[in-house]
Amino acid sequence: MLLRAAVTGAVAHWLGAAGPAEARPSKDDRRTIYVVGDSTASAYATTEVPRAGWGQALPLFLTPGTTVVNEAVSASSSKSFSVAGRLDRILAVLRPRDVLLISFGHGDESEHPTRHTDPWTTFQDYLQLYIDGARATRALPVLVTPVERRRFTADGVSFLSHGEYPDAMRALAATTRTPLIDLAALSFALWSSLGPEATKDYFLWLDAGESPKFPNGVSDDTHLQARGAIEVARLVVSAGRMLPGRDRRALRDPDLSADLLVRPPTRPGPDPL
Repeated sequence: MLLRAAVTGAVAHWLGAAGPAEARPSKDDRRTIYVVGDSTASAYATTEVPRAGWGQALPLFLTPGTTVVNEAVSASSSKSFSVAGRLDRILAVLRPRDVLLISFGHGDESEHPTRHTDPWTTFQDYLQLYIDGARATRALPVLVTPVERRRFTADGVSFLSHGEYPDAMRALAATTRTPLIDLAALSFALWSSLGPEATKDYFLWLDAGESPKFPNGVSDDTHLQARGAIEVARLVVSAGRMLPGRDRRALRDPDLSADLLVRPPTRPGPDPL
């Protein structure tokens, strides 16, 4: 299923099982930004308001004519995404000068054998497949460290949650000379500055009765609601100077509405285990 919609002048494409082949820009000179990753980046449907992913919010910070294809899928790791054939489908349609944003880590930390990778061996090995595949098409691979979770001590001091995975990605970026957006560091700084209470408005924290999707309320320190998705996307585009179509005016706008997010009627489920 393919959803095409305009968001503040930027075009966002969301793809299902058919893959990205139908989503090619109509003009040869246009560049497409592909997003691969997990549930923190994926698109969420209208029935899942206010939950949202940062890949879903990227078009808010891009100029007209810049296309985003968000292929991030819930419960994915660098391993499971590749093994499921999703990477191959994207590589089949990548064109020169397209951008591939590669953001994994949450799923790789899982102990489930279909998802788990070790930060300094298999995690780097799988990420290398994405880098090499993009470069073979003359597209630009960009590594994006995983967005930090909401983690605070009882005294309100924030602490890191991803172990060695961000460091492993940083090291791989350095040794392979791959551009890096250090979203782990950027988001950690943002959550630290906001503190334990204010960050609840960015993550999926809702009181009972606040949302029909979560009638009993929810306290989720990993997934984002719309406000959080927008601000994390702002971090990605602000730091991503290699990205085409960065809209500097939007990046300076502190009041972008959650209503601007494009939501598909449904979203792809996780890869089978």
